[in-house]
Amino acid sequence: MKLTAKTDLEAPIGFVYEALSDHQSWARDAAERGIRVERPADMPPAGPGAGWMLHLPYRGKLVKLYLRLVREKLYDHLLFEMQSNTIEGEVAMAVMALSPRRTRLHMTIEVTPRTLAARLLLNTLKLAKGRVQGRLDQRLGHMGTVIQSRYADGQR
Repeated sequence: MKLTAKTDLEAPIGFVYEALSDHQSWARDAAERGIRVERPADMPPAGPGAGWMLHLPYRGKLVKLYLRLVREKLYDHLLFEMQSNTIEGEVAMAVMALSPRRTRLHMTIEVTPRTLAARLLLNTLKLAKGRVQGRLDQRLGHMGTVIQSRYADGQR
């Protein structure tokens, strides 16, 4: 299953890319939403190879998801690989300068099942793709709002 979303931000590309690369900030935001984030000891703190073990509450169960930064190109894109017992996939975030003070953030999520139960879940999500796409758009919009507010606060 593949989902894409984009949003335009009133911030320069350098600031947006740095905000996306600020892993500690995103870990704090995740913790505020009830997601437990652990850093494996053998992983670098930033850059390709950095990884996180996420413990997500989903439908009354705790799901463990391993997220690892696979590739990054400065002021262009970040590519993450995700893996759990039931699914695997990639999350790609790309930034593009629309003007010196305006940036487009484009996100692509691709998920593939590893088990029969996951295949059934993804098929169910495909049936409700409009609702799932709406939630992704809303989540990316919120993420964009957070980045824009950080930029506005820095300008004052």
